[in-house]
Amino acid sequence: MRFTLSSIATLLFVGCAMVFSMAPTVFAQEGETTVIDEVVVQVNDDVITLSMLKREIRERADVLKQQKGLTDQQAIEEVMKHQAELIATLVNERLLLQKGKELDLATSIEAEVNSRMLEIAREQGINSIAKLEEAMRQSNVDPVATKETLRTELMKQAVMQQEVDRPLFFGFKTDEVKSYFEAHKEQFRKPESIVLSEIYLSNTGKDDAAVNARAVELVAQLRAGADFKAVASANSEREKNGQRTAPQDGGKVGTFEVPNLREDLVKALKDVKVGGVTDPIKTSEGYQILRVEERIAAGNVAEFNDNRVREAMLMERQGKEREAYLDKLRNEAYIKLTDAYRADVEPLLKIKPATAAAKTPDKDKKKEKKP
Repeated sequence: MRFTLSSIATLLFVGCAMVFSMAPTVFAQEGETTVIDEVVVQVNDDVITLSMLKREIRERADVLKQQKGLTDQQAIEEVMKHQAELIATLVNERLLLQKGKELDLATSIEAEVNSRMLEIAREQGINSIAKLEEAMRQSNVDPVATKETLRTELMKQAVMQQEVDRPLFFGFKTDEVKSYFEAHKEQFRKPESIVLSEIYLSNTGKDDAAVNARAVELVAQLRAGADFKAVASANSEREKNGQRTAPQDGGKVGTFEVPNLREDLVKALKDVKVGGVTDPIKTSEGYQILRVEERIAAGNVAEFNDNRVREAMLMERQGKEREAYLDKLRNEAYIKLTDAYRADVEPLLKIKPATAAAKTPDKDKKKEKKP
């Protein structure tokens, strides 16, 4: 069994940002302690170091290389164009992690991390987290770093949900909800749905061009009249519990509301009629060929559902409210940027000067006290 960094990220539903809380490395030399790192920004009693920033740059560059086919140098240069934004993002993340600790969310987050890992183990036909971690190590995927990334992302989500999303969702008054529905009825008609089947070819450990060529060949066979279920059963590599699924289900994957599909899938399926297949669709793990089994037309009548309307209202206001919450956290925090980064990053943080000057960590306040 083989794992890749992208497959683990997909299974864990983890965002791109990876933050590792590490203290600066120190070495003793001739009786003295030398710090082999530098602080980029202090966030309350926490710090973001240069080594952490470089690690983040490396992670994002690797993602760009995979997504856009860039060289290593091109990917690094592209990430470096946005270094200031990256540092600001790391500051926001650090504040959310600190808030999560303050809200005492660590225990529930750890339980969720273990739940996600167990889910992956079961999907791969593995009966314990320990065996999953061993399989990951054999595929050069660090389980410790993976779990830390997941822990970070879940904590950020949990803080935002508890502090912003839930109060906003339940805070809408009944008359506001009904008024929103009346003004946006088109939005609450049942959307078009589509029933799909799939042939999936993995490119993990294979020549990508050869896998693509094979996918093109299968599409040609299907458009020439080959039976989709038979072709899927013989070729599709989608697995569950370590077993290929197509021999049992013929590649059928289910019914989906079109607005909820990924943008690339919507584009690929746009002009495909019932019974037709898409061109090969490139994914992070290989290639998909999708067959349209059925199209279910959108409904003509808007249906009122209190939760759906509140969700729509939340999505409309969520971005602005979350940014306002981060702005509040930043202006309540002690944030000190190193001179080399201050000019580029400080405007992005939108910290009010008076607030920044007033906030000082307790340990610094103690230093300021006179005997």
